Amino acid sequence: MKILVINCGSSSIKYKFFLMPSEEVISEGSLEKIGEEGSEITNHHKGLRMILEKIDGVEAVGHRVVHGAEEFTRPVLINEEVIRQVKECSSLAPLHNPANLEGILACLELLKGVRQIAVFDTAFHQSIPPKAFIYGLPYEFYEKHKIRKYGFHGTSHHFVAQEAAKRFKKKLSRVNLITCHLGNGCSMAAIKNGKSIDTSMGFTPLEGLIMGTRCGDIDPALITHIMHIENMTAGQVDRLLNKDSGLKGISGISNDMREIQAKARQGNKRAKLAVEIFVYRIRKYISAYMGALGKTDAIVFTAGIGQNQPALVKYICKGLFDNLRVKPKVMIIPTNEELMIARQTY
Repeated sequence: MKILVINCGSSSIKYKFFLMPSEEVISEGSLEKIGEEGSEITNHHKGLRMILEKIDGVEAVGHRVVHGAEEFTRPVLINEEVIRQVKECSSLAPLHNPANLEGILACLELLKGVRQIAVFDTAFHQSIPPKAFIYGLPYEFYEKHKIRKYGFHGTSHHFVAQEAAKRFKKKLSRVNLITCHLGNGCSMAAIKNGKSIDTSMGFTPLEGLIMGTRCGDIDPALITHIMHIENMTAGQVDRLLNKDSGLKGISGISNDMREIQAKARQGNKRAKLAVEIFVYRIRKYISAYMGALGKTDAIVFTAGIGQNQPALVKYICKGLFDNLRVKPKVMIIPTNEELMIARQTY
């Protein structure tokens, strides 16, 4: 079966075309600057038409959808009801779901009769129990507004968990893992018997680890305090926490770990501090998740930093398991979210 995997961003489309179940990549590519001034690609419909002119014989389409809220716990065949629910979830992911939906609607028109599947970033984490996803707010906020931890990067966490289980030569349901997706965006998941039971990102991708430009965990009272002392609007604070914080904000250099490490080796104190905070936060989450899991078979590192910087992985894990008689394995496994979407679509 020939399966097209589509990932629509606000101004981009990434795609991979697979032959399943052999998992052979027939073709792949991306389009950028969609709808931007001066671009000849005015919208996602036109962009997808250009992609479909390059490929032939699409039998199914797998769409990445960032947020499925509590409505979606697994991949689903797209119909009118699914489209309506994805629209409703857009209030929780206003930068992503509308673009994902653009891709879905364009493909439905351009590929009439071809089955379309939605695969949700949040779905893998829907197995997290209430004790881990409910915030310490009045319960009505969850009942009325669905304010809770959702978690993200679920497709990546699911994929590397499956690959780790293969290395153990066990079913996924028989392994306990801590998966660390470390890139410009960073998240971790505690996976017990193949199910996510906790994850570091929360209602939005801002919670949890220090990231390239995101602050991660902070005292929430800081938000109103900063607004007061800096006379900032809600929108300005939102940008501060999401775009100007994290590794970039601490180091004053960049959101790129490679550049920060290079400056740290040259003696830059803020660069060194940024690396130390990044590592410390990961070590703290690993320790917490080992407590939640009880028995941990492996710590799995993936994504841009996790799979390409083995020296940093070694630094993160140095001495972390010295007090344990049975130490978890440390694995570096490249993620492949497009392949995971193809598998789930198939």
